[in-house]
Amino acid sequence: MKVTTYKTHKIQPAENLFDILDAYLPQLQEKSVVVLASKIVGICEGNVIKIDPNKPIDEQKNALAEQEADYYLPKEYNQYGFILTIKHNLMVASAGIDESNSNGFFSLWPKDPQKSANDIREHLIKKHKVEHIGVILTDSKLTPLRWGVTGYAITHSGFQALNNYIGKPDIYGRLMLSEQSNIPDSFASAAVITMGEGNEQQPLAVITDVPFVTFQKRNPTEEELNNLKINIEEDVFASLLTHVKWEKGKK
Repeated sequence: MKVTTYKTHKIQPAENLFDILDAYLPQLQEKSVVVLASKIVGICEGNVIKIDPNKPIDEQKNALAEQEADYYLPKEYNQYGFILTIKHNLMVASAGIDESNSNGFFSLWPKDPQKSANDIREHLIKKHKVEHIGVILTDSKLTPLRWGVTGYAITHSGFQALNNYIGKPDIYGRLMLSEQSNIPDSFASAAVITMGEGNEQQPLAVITDVPFVTFQKRNPTEEELNNLKINIEEDVFASLLTHVKWEKGKK
């Protein structure tokens, strides 16, 4: 597997995302995966909120997080005043809202991340005249009991998300009972650490040489997307997740 990043100009609200992709990406090979920082997709879609310099930034961000989240834990639950949220069945801080590298704005996720990923994939297929292209929109997340952030996929398009090992033998013939590899999150982690978190200005990456990926000539189905999700009650961490009172966000 090879991850190659691409530096861009400082992207501003309402720029044309497809023009940016055409300007900075090379000719794509068949069965490549294009990774985009979700921030630039949201910025290009104009999904940004101007920061009011006369109000505390944390107060503004928390109010936005409550508005954008599907569910949230009030800031009183957190010793740092963060609002922990669930959005698109992902647990993230502040509903993915971020003010870094945004030039005076709060940047939000794309309004419909799956539609954005699907549209990007379809554009790249036509532009580069290939049949199989994968697309991932990424962000960064914290991991319990670990310092530092890692990348994860908000959504994907163009390839099978799970490699299923259930019922297959391990090297000693024992049948595996629950193992599945999450391809989008694994790619996102590798790409985000390469793209950087600071002023690297590399919001695009292309991943090649991925023989373990099953590509698809279509967008993922609703059933395939749902197969990635686990509800709180069935999650292995349910004993933790269900012992706090999640508030329903305005989304």
